[in-house]
Amino acid sequence: MKRATTAVRPSLGTSPTATRVVRFEQRPRRAPEREESTPAGRVPRITRLLALAHRIDVMIRSGEIRDWAEAARLTGVTRARMTQIANLLLLAPKIQEDILNLSDVSRGEDPVTERSLREVAAQADWQSQEVPWLTPKR
Repeated sequence: MKRATTAVRPSLGTSPTATRVVRFEQRPRRAPEREESTPAGRVPRITRLLALAHRIDVMIRSGEIRDWAEAARLTGVTRARMTQIANLLLLAPKIQEDILNLSDVSRGEDPVTERSLREVAAQADWQSQEVPWLTPKR
C-alpha cells in the first residue's frame, strides 16, 4: 500500500497546516467470465448500415447535420458510398424490418449484403420489391 500526503500552506500569515492521507490500494485483477455454451455472434453488416442510415436521416431532419454530404465527411466515407447507405431507406418497410431482425452471424459470411439489395432498392414501387433470400429466423 502506498501513501501520499499533501500539505496546504498559505502564503501569508501563520495559519495551521492541513495534512491529508490518501491510500492507494490495488484490486486483484480478474478475467471477465464468459459462458462457453453461447457462441458470440456479430450483428450483420447490412443491419448496422440500415441502422446508420436511419440515424443519419434523423440527424438531418433535426438539423443536427446539414445533408448526406456532410454525413459522408463526418464518417469518413465518400459521397457515393453514403448514397449507397442512404438508398437502403428506399427499401420497403417490411424488407427493412426483416433486415433489422436478422439473427447474429456466428461464423461465415453475412446472409445479405448491401450490394445484393441495390437493384431491389432501385425499384420505386414497394410492392414490386422482393427479396426471397431474406427470411429472418424467428
